[in-house]
Amino acid sequence: MNFHSKLIHGGIPEDASTGAVSVPIYQTSTYRQDGIGRHKGYEYSRTGNPTRHALETLIAELEGGLAGFAFASGLAALSTVMMLLKSTDHILLSDNVYGGTFRVVDKVFVNLGISYTLVDTSNLIEVENAITANTKAIFIETPTNPLMKLTDLSAIAKLAKKHGLLSIVDNTFFTPYLQRPIEHGIDIVVHSATKYLGGHSDLVAGLAVVNTEELKERIHFLQNAVGAILGPQDSWLLIRGIKTLAIRMDKAEDNALKLAQFLKTLPQVKQIYYPDMGAMISFELVSAEAAHKLLEGVQMIALAESLGGVESLISLPAAMTHASIPKHQREKLGISDSLVRLSVGIEDINDIIEDLKRGL
Repeated sequence: MNFHSKLIHGGIPEDASTGAVSVPIYQTSTYRQDGIGRHKGYEYSRTGNPTRHALETLIAELEGGLAGFAFASGLAALSTVMMLLKSTDHILLSDNVYGGTFRVVDKVFVNLGISYTLVDTSNLIEVENAITANTKAIFIETPTNPLMKLTDLSAIAKLAKKHGLLSIVDNTFFTPYLQRPIEHGIDIVVHSATKYLGGHSDLVAGLAVVNTEELKERIHFLQNAVGAILGPQDSWLLIRGIKTLAIRMDKAEDNALKLAQFLKTLPQVKQIYYPDMGAMISFELVSAEAAHKLLEGVQMIALAESLGGVESLISLPAAMTHASIPKHQREKLGISDSLVRLSVGIEDINDIIEDLKRGL
């Protein structure tokens, strides 16, 4: 089945008992059993829910993995995956990760005895040189947030296997429509499904997909034990959002390509970070004052956290999404006070451009 069709008909596309083409919202906490230990596949909705199961089956199919898992947020998905590690383990992180990822690793998991090293995962030599005797995993964002650096997933997967490491990729920015890490040999894919997969800024959700039976069993145990699961209402909303992923991404990407060309003509723009695909653009303005003027001057584009919705969103990473990263680390990476991040929506491109002109 073509990927466009798989978005709509993949996973569990209808209700088996009624034929409803929209999987029902099973708003229940528990399930009647026929006898002790005899149930119809579901016991308790923390362990499993039919609506959530339909979503988990869908994302596994879209990513080309063995099993999917749905969580209450992207960070809940990431944190559950991090629980595969134990005290004294070490992990390598892309040096330009989302601020929330850095925060939970640096402020939570470090307290549990897990150490980390920030590395430029686009540089394979640097990654290999950072591996220590207790390194157990490599966590990658590609493209990175907000500087859009790309990592060779096949090379990282090969390196991870060579050293017996777990490879984990945050695929939020590109989604399985543009990139499927498991096809490159990656072990685990995570998403902040709040973003492009949901696509309408109306839910908060996280997803994880694994490629082996062992990881399936371990993540399911953790999902059930920790309990940071996605509820049936949001599971249903996310399934609905995924159905239109292709047409939304096509339009947003087309807008982003045109917008990148427009930004090149502006004297106020010093540098543009755009990987020529996807719909996320970051750009450096001549000063922090210019950045503040832009963010406060736009009218249609919303000054807001998050990304990936149908509406265009603009932010200042240093003060918003990446504020939890120490200033010296931000400056070392290039996340300056004049760096602007733009999530390009699906509005008319002329309206987006006019709003940016007005802001500048």
